[in-house]
Amino acid sequence: MTKRIMILATNGFEQSELMKPMANLEDAGFETTVVSLEKGEIKGWDQKDWGDSVAVEKTVDEISDCSGYDALLLPGGQMNPDILRMNERAIAIVREFDMAGKPIAAICHAPWLLAEADLIKGKTVTAWPSIRTDLKNAGANVVDKEAVVDGNLITSRNPDDIPAFSKALIEMLGQTAEKRELESA
Repeated sequence: MTKRIMILATNGFEQSELMKPMANLEDAGFETTVVSLEKGEIKGWDQKDWGDSVAVEKTVDEISDCSGYDALLLPGGQMNPDILRMNERAIAIVREFDMAGKPIAAICHAPWLLAEADLIKGKTVTAWPSIRTDLKNAGANVVDKEAVVDGNLITSRNPDDIPAFSKALIEMLGQTAEKRELESA
């Protein structure tokens, strides 16, 4: 049976941090589902301006539980996780994946969601430099590495880390991946 990965995002997601890991997961044989706050499409942020849109397949309110998914992917971008962390159902979804021990992969600013869900106390994580103090204040041990795995959590710093980030998630899901074969920013 194909493993299913939920991608939780909203407007302002860092385009490469959603599109490239999604492509890497799909190339590895996984099914992805984009979940957001509202129906329709969400628009990415591509470096210095709005980028491409992605179709929303389900809203957070349509997710009654996370049992049908094997992992959670949280793309970064400054706006995206800042908006999502203010939504109670989005944070509840993050907590549900953690309580089930399922992989949660968060890149760039997305570890804000892990802090909001109170999942990082005592964990080793990495993230975009400007939120590292927030993560430390939430009790995390913050390091500067391209991909950090601590239990079921996978974190990375920025779009340059997408191959290592994707590889860590693919391997946690039981597949093998060579970084040179993975899409990068």
